[in-house]
Amino acid sequence: MAEERKSREPRSRGGGARGRREARQQAASVVQKAAPYIVRGIPAFNPYEDAVLERLEQQADWILAEVGVKFTGDAEALDLWRKAGAHVEGDLVKFPKGMLREIIQKTSPKKFTQHARNPEKSVVLGGNNTVLVPAYGSPFVRDLENGRRYATIEDFQNFVKLAYLAPGMHHSGGTLCEPVNVNVPVRHLDMLHAHIQYSDKPFMGSVTAPERAQDSVDMAGLVFGEEFVDQNCVLVSLINANSPLTFDDTMIGALKTYAKSNQACVVSPFILAGAMSPCTPAATIAQILAEAMAGLALIQLIRPGAPGIFGTFAASMSMQSGAPTFGTPEPGLILFACAALARRLGVPFRSGGGLNGSKIPDAQAGYEAANTLQQAAMAGVNFMLHTAGWLEGGLSMSYEKFLMDCDQAAMITKFFTGLKIDENMLGTAAFSENEPGVHFLGTQHTQDNFKDALYISPLADNNSFEQWSSEGELDMTARAAKQVKTQLENYEAPPLDDGIAESLKEFIAKRKAEIGDGVL
Repeated sequence: MAEERKSREPRSRGGGARGRREARQQAASVVQKAAPYIVRGIPAFNPYEDAVLERLEQQADWILAEVGVKFTGDAEALDLWRKAGAHVEGDLVKFPKGMLREIIQKTSPKKFTQHARNPEKSVVLGGNNTVLVPAYGSPFVRDLENGRRYATIEDFQNFVKLAYLAPGMHHSGGTLCEPVNVNVPVRHLDMLHAHIQYSDKPFMGSVTAPERAQDSVDMAGLVFGEEFVDQNCVLVSLINANSPLTFDDTMIGALKTYAKSNQACVVSPFILAGAMSPCTPAATIAQILAEAMAGLALIQLIRPGAPGIFGTFAASMSMQSGAPTFGTPEPGLILFACAALARRLGVPFRSGGGLNGSKIPDAQAGYEAANTLQQAAMAGVNFMLHTAGWLEGGLSMSYEKFLMDCDQAAMITKFFTGLKIDENMLGTAAFSENEPGVHFLGTQHTQDNFKDALYISPLADNNSFEQWSSEGELDMTARAAKQVKTQLENYEAPPLDDGIAESLKEFIAKRKAEIGDGVL
């Protein structure tokens, strides 16, 4: 495993190269001292009575028993279900009432650690913990200078670097954007290499083919050691049900690969209500629960004790145009119910973060993203995918919005860590030092605590109109654009063991030679 990042002596302030070195030093310091994940001091909010949740569970059991779930193109999965006592008709599987819940609750972990190559960045998923993760899967990227364009591997590397530098991002994520200038069959190798080379936070594996999932496990073995990987989780990967009520052979194959290797799968129905589920929220919730339990139980049949996460991505849909909509009330109702159902099932929960349908980082993007970020955090999500960067319903990853969302993520971390109560936080020394009627600006307590006691946004402008005007009247998008350039210019990679680095390069070269060029 790579050695932990070494501390450096502070350098004096100066211009040019010295100034850039100091900026890198300050960025490294912030990254190092940031909490690796949120341990919630504020409990999750559940707006539903037990009777409501029980009725949703009953409906999911009815769907599983009477409608069933298809597992297409995978005889091994069908055989596992048959041996477990399910009724298999071709590729359709029907489950006796309570069967899946019993399988899951018997061996699926309620909480587990995903190890990072820097042990100080490892995250614990489940319980009262929340891990904030970048957006995933966009074919396009956008920035203020160049507009919207297809993503490249250079963009992918940049987003890995920005996520590494962001104190509010606890995870490096997965397919931060689709680098279309790299051939599809080998694209996953370069993406995984970027996560390992440019960050020491935990990362996600590839799921676009079983062999790509195996490459992910093999590359993780080079970083952590094969025996360690077999006994510990170092990868989390996203397995989408092909809703309604179907798992295809690609997703089943990737799930089997990770489960056999003891790596975590987020089993996540991807639903636009009205198309991939009935349009009513209650029906959608029941279907999500049914699909998630089917995938989570399959993990346990493959390798009892392998970690699984109950995931959901549920958006509403315009019934006039068919376009997905975000930040609306119904997905929030669904999210809160699914989070509560996951806790009742006894597994960690994943849902979305800064979702929105806007094409640029404007007021629509901000309002819609804030709604979904706050709802997910209030619901008690353990693994918040799509926390930062998402635009255009997931089609585009925005540089500026990534930093704006990272600012929100840092606020979420501060808020949901909760209220600390001790003599220092209660300000006893400040009250003792100060007379009534005298402000606290000069007290020792203020000097000792002002840097950490109150969150200060690196992007929001709270200066006077006159000062804002004299500095160019920049809006937040423009300020974020400047920050992106500064952060990437001053980025410094975390150390990676030379032997591991060389082994990864050799593995990638070998696999690319075996796979061939493929097609774009």
